[in-house]
Amino acid sequence: MNAMVHSACPPARRPKEYTLDELGAFHAHTGPYVVLGYRIGKFVRDTFCDDPFALSARVYCPSRSPERCMVDGIQCASGCTLGKGNIAVIDDADVRVEFFAHDRKIVIRPLPFTRPVRNTTYAREMDRLARQMYAAAESDLFVAAIG
Repeated sequence: MNAMVHSACPPARRPKEYTLDELGAFHAHTGPYVVLGYRIGKFVRDTFCDDPFALSARVYCPSRSPERCMVDGIQCASGCTLGKGNIAVIDDADVRVEFFAHDRKIVIRPLPFTRPVRNTTYAREMDRLARQMYAAAESDLFVAAIG
């Protein structure tokens, strides 16, 4: 997958950190999967490639919510966007993200977590889980493998 290059358009400088409220504003609500995607995208920009025009992504996840919400967090943090065409979303039960840059590849696999039961406290519990994941160590959220 090749990233689109606009030689006449300098890349925007974005803040390194988005607050949970900013993620919620982008995605229309906060939840664990948008936070998980954000943390994955931020990790990749911090450790693998910080150039949103050299970086591309393939997101493998079910084509339903809430797992697909991860895509918005990845776009927000990684700079891989549907508009630039440097992200693809593939329907797959095996949730993972592959990033490519400069002939290198990194694969990120989220660690399993327990989703709240859909009952009267569901929204509150999803918000609590999102806040925990936003503050958690990367090693508690996902594993990364270069290869």
